[in-house]
Amino acid sequence: MSAKESNRRDLLVLGAGQLGMAVLRALAPRAAERRQSVTVVVSPQTVSSSRPGDIESLGILQALGVEVIGFDLAGDAAALQALFERYRTVVNCTGFVAGPGTQLKITRAALDAEVERYFPWQFGVDYDVVGQGSGQPVFDEQYDVRQLLRAQQQTEWVIISTGMFTSFLFEPAFDVVNLAARTVHGLGTWDTRVTVTTPEDIGRLTTEILLAEPRIANEVVYVAGDTISYGELAEVVERVTGYAFEKTLWSLDKLRADLALAPDDVMTRYRAAFALGDGMWWDKANTFNAKHGIETVDVAHYLQHLLEA
Repeated sequence: MSAKESNRRDLLVLGAGQLGMAVLRALAPRAAERRQSVTVVVSPQTVSSSRPGDIESLGILQALGVEVIGFDLAGDAAALQALFERYRTVVNCTGFVAGPGTQLKITRAALDAEVERYFPWQFGVDYDVVGQGSGQPVFDEQYDVRQLLRAQQQTEWVIISTGMFTSFLFEPAFDVVNLAARTVHGLGTWDTRVTVTTPEDIGRLTTEILLAEPRIANEVVYVAGDTISYGELAEVVERVTGYAFEKTLWSLDKLRADLALAPDDVMTRYRAAFALGDGMWWDKANTFNAKHGIETVDVAHYLQHLLEA
């Protein structure tokens, strides 16, 4: 090991949003047991923020023993590389908030910094199956990130495929399940399937995958809270709520027509993409969590907790 490598700190997590905090809550105590350091990158504004939510998050991170640094990930690529050169493992939980091209930039910086291990922001669908041209530009970028990682051998990478966040099924703007309006919209067909996982489960499973022995490297790892068809989803919603819901199927032709009328609308893009089915789901029985006997929250239990909150 070179002097440069021996001076590196252990774990750097990018982002302390919904997923980043879930990862840190699970990872920080386990890293502390191994006497490994954990650092998180947040926006410079967050470090000195007076917003109650930011103050609460910073307090939680301090209690977890996580070092917090402010850094603008949308800024200079050379500065990003210099930051990464101080760490052995980088876990990217930033999402798409920094705009198009950011995930490729972060990935290039991690590779140029020769970090030992990189967990990219791929907490989503199977971009190998989706490929390019899905109608969702961020999906195209995610596919390109995979090609970039596979084209090199210096840095180990681990991709964790999670499906969509479970909560997104119940997001009114996405309009698959609208609890207030008591409507369910199927995307593509009622048999079209989707894999979903909660951020909390993703945080726990990411920690298990990161710390697994023998070490997982250069592999796509699949996890799932649930894999469910839109028809099954409608049945679960009615059973758990105890109410009848108006059920409407949005065909792929209808969703593509919607997309033609509003090509820049993010939710219209997502509905058209998830209606395709392929790459949006995998069998829960074959996932990392199922194989290791790790229980996860399915849609029915998620909805029950949501209604009780």
